[in-house]
Amino acid sequence: MNHGHVSRRTLLAGATAVALTAATGTATATTGEVPTLWREFTRTPCTHPQIPYVGRAGCRRGTTRFPRHPVVADVTDFGAVPDGTTDCAPAINRAIAAAGRAGGGTVTIPPGTFRIDGLIHIGHDDVVLRGAGSSRTTLYATKSLTELIGVYGSRYGGTKSAWSWAGGLIWLAPTARWDSLVAAIQAQAWPFEGWTGNKRDEWTTLTAVEPARQGDWTVTVADPARLRPGRLVLLRIADDTAHTLLQHMSGGGPGPAAYNWDDKTKLLSYVPYEWPVRITHVRGHRVTLERPLPLDLRPEWNPQFTTHVRELTGAGVEGLTLEVMETPQSTHLLDKGYNGVVMQCAYDCWADDVTVRNVDNGFGLVAASSCTLRRTRVGGRGEHHPYFCREGSHDNLVEDFTIEERTVPAPADTQLHGINVEGLSSYNVWSRGDMRMGTFDSHRGLPFANVRTDITVDNNGRHGGDANAGPLFGARFTHWNIRDTNHRAGLVKIDGLAPYSATVGVDECTEFDQIDVPDFAGDLHSRLELYPTTDTVRPRNLYEAQRDLGR
Repeated sequence: MNHGHVSRRTLLAGATAVALTAATGTATATTGEVPTLWREFTRTPCTHPQIPYVGRAGCRRGTTRFPRHPVVADVTDFGAVPDGTTDCAPAINRAIAAAGRAGGGTVTIPPGTFRIDGLIHIGHDDVVLRGAGSSRTTLYATKSLTELIGVYGSRYGGTKSAWSWAGGLIWLAPTARWDSLVAAIQAQAWPFEGWTGNKRDEWTTLTAVEPARQGDWTVTVADPARLRPGRLVLLRIADDTAHTLLQHMSGGGPGPAAYNWDDKTKLLSYVPYEWPVRITHVRGHRVTLERPLPLDLRPEWNPQFTTHVRELTGAGVEGLTLEVMETPQSTHLLDKGYNGVVMQCAYDCWADDVTVRNVDNGFGLVAASSCTLRRTRVGGRGEHHPYFCREGSHDNLVEDFTIEERTVPAPADTQLHGINVEGLSSYNVWSRGDMRMGTFDSHRGLPFANVRTDITVDNNGRHGGDANAGPLFGARFTHWNIRDTNHRAGLVKIDGLAPYSATVGVDECTEFDQIDVPDFAGDLHSRLELYPTTDTVRPRNLYEAQRDLGR
């Protein structure tokens, strides 16, 4: 897919070509069946009722090659020593700061084990922290985020630790945003974590946006004066008193209309829906976006482009292992914050060839969009969330990922989730995964239009999420080519759970040891196809097939 605007005609032509390749068996895998759903999708790729268009998910619209920035610093030149005993966190952060002052560049870490008694923060654009490979460079972390920053309570009250779902010992977030988060935590003024600041008030309107339909690439605006190609804007869509926006996210119809939205206070705190997107063209009052609209834009929802906190863009972490000093896993929701890598208020950022071990929580996307986690691995003593995607994170790609079996038995009163998505997060993809434990965790908060494809899972985890966070699923969830090794249906076979969604090419499985129940009554309009089968559906990988459309 090129980096310019792709016309609907080009996209449809590409879809047809991919469909013909799959049907005639000229793809790499020459056997298999093409489901009716795929043939339908190729006719309406941006507006299919059950399958979302995710062909541009990930950093730089799903690029297969990340930017290569020139080397501007080596951590050993700033005092880091690979002896496993010297605290190297200050030296590594000094090297990162120097790269930031230089306007970006790569900071290298040579082979060896570097002890860190503090967290590593990447807060400037185009700064990449690069080790010599995950099997050669190790950062050995000795302290938790509770020790380094302080206790972090939930903004919704209670005794929970927000380090159970936030923050990382390698933390990619724009400097000003990160500073404000840390200050709020230390002041015990528990913050919102997204694109509009700790109190969701750091934004101004750029222009109103006229009504449009889900799948449109171009919209009409009232005032284009402050819009330009390349600018990242925030599309904000508010709800009305009848909660018709939340119903729309759920596919509409009698089930969502009858659902009691008013008492879901946590869910209601996530609205307005905020979607970051770059502008590619401005011509008069017509503005073209780098991705198609995720939802309809209706006048009653007051759609508008707004400003937001400054994003982190072009930053990455590569080629290293973050190994945390082994400690017992904490009681559920009381994590101390021995967390791995987190991207927050980040856009077009990435991690590649990164392993985390002995963590409370592995890789996090928090109000992050258009980011890629590639060749990542979570292992060691066992963790709460191996991967979490929350607080309005959109259009991200997690591919070639591994969740290892835990090395010690799970302590009592702990919880294992898996690949989590929640909090109105949408159009995210998990692709080519090897999950030796965990589940496809939808953590309430009405996530919608997410894809899990070409994954092997030993399905032994459980979903989470407060009841007041609302439904487990919105519309257009798709599970495509899933090898369910213990044949447990929960959260993998979702035709009875998720509205207007698709389960295609999943092993035969049964209902046992699970807690998921449907949130909406009546016909869910969900589809089940090529069930039960094992690795026979073509195209084999739904994301890759969509990515190839229009090429």
